[in-house]
Amino acid sequence: MSVYVINQRNKPLMPTTSRHARILLKQKKAKVIKQTPFTIQLLMATGETVQDITLGVDAGSKHIGLSATADKKELFSAELELRNDIVDLLSTRRQNRRTRRGRLRYRKPRFLNRVKSKNKGWLAPSIENKIQTHFNIVAKIHQILPITKIIVETASFDIQKIKNPNISGVEYQQGEQLDFWNVREYVLFRDGHKCHGKKNCKGNILNVHHIESRKTGVNSPNNLITLCKSCHDSYHQGKLKINLKRGQSFKDAAFMGIMRWTFYNRLRKMYSNVEMTYGYISKNTRIKNNLQKEHRIDALCITGNPSAKMLPSYYYMKQVRKHNRRIHKANILKDGVKKLNQAPYAVKGFRLFDKVKYNGVKCFIFGRRNSGYFDIRTLDRTIVHRSASYKKIVLIQSRQSLLIERRTAFPHMTKVTCIHA
Repeated sequence: MSVYVINQRNKPLMPTTSRHARILLKQKKAKVIKQTPFTIQLLMATGETVQDITLGVDAGSKHIGLSATADKKELFSAELELRNDIVDLLSTRRQNRRTRRGRLRYRKPRFLNRVKSKNKGWLAPSIENKIQTHFNIVAKIHQILPITKIIVETASFDIQKIKNPNISGVEYQQGEQLDFWNVREYVLFRDGHKCHGKKNCKGNILNVHHIESRKTGVNSPNNLITLCKSCHDSYHQGKLKINLKRGQSFKDAAFMGIMRWTFYNRLRKMYSNVEMTYGYISKNTRIKNNLQKEHRIDALCITGNPSAKMLPSYYYMKQVRKHNRRIHKANILKDGVKKLNQAPYAVKGFRLFDKVKYNGVKCFIFGRRNSGYFDIRTLDRTIVHRSASYKKIVLIQSRQSLLIERRTAFPHMTKVTCIHA
């Protein structure tokens, strides 16, 4: 296992072996400053010769792949799982605020009180959060390794080509909703003005039903289907069961198209030596070297050193929110009374997503009860114990916005296991 080293001035040096780090700690020549990734700080002056290290970043909408290589050897490998709950949380906040203004206490509507057009670089919060996470993880790696070069792979997708492989020319300007007044009219026409609920349904009044909640599924045609008023009401009342599946979603493709140049241009302002590569180059490199399709391995190919000796383990990271807000947890009842479902800040001294040790196994708190019994799991949601007593668990690290655990990286293993070291 590589141990990362920084000098007395908090500048990163080349990593060392665990044996050498153990000797330095025993001789009081270094101290531990971080458990995961394990990092020590030297307490004495030493030689600071460093090698050229290239950091490969496989940017993505759900996962980020990261790999740092130097002299045909991999020094850092990680995968980061991004948050995908921001759209739902913002929709819940908007819904509860409107209820508070309208049902609980009336306030005259205000329009255009937040003008976004003045900020030319404005991006949706869900997109901005993911881009900022890319920057944050790159900055964290710079804190433990003397990175000299960054290579980024960002993909671009032709969504219309995905929908229709034969599209060309002026057809790009003629979408599927051409000549229709709105989305509803198009959906009714697409479904033949027939209810897709019960068989042989002959309802005359037609509604457009959201397959996924409007909070997260939006009003795109692939999330809408035609139902008659009777079937629509019965479905929402739980009296009718319909097996509905939304069409292909292009959220991830749209995100990559939006963030591609924004991420690259901002990164160039932050660091001097930044380059861009393309997905077909990484794919060709991976196939030539007979490597698996994983985000961290794609990042290894991006560095230009696909034959580098891979680390036996890698870091799996998961981004979570820091705090629960009352406005997201409160349920507003029919009489206007707010029922607070928010858990206490700490239960028996433990918080959600605290890193703990139970029977020698390192894991995280995924659920809490006021009685002091917790649901503890690893980051891949493997259950360690569904109801572990707080008396039997030991706190390792208080919760952070980035949860980290170390996993094995052997290609022959089909199931990911957690290394508890």
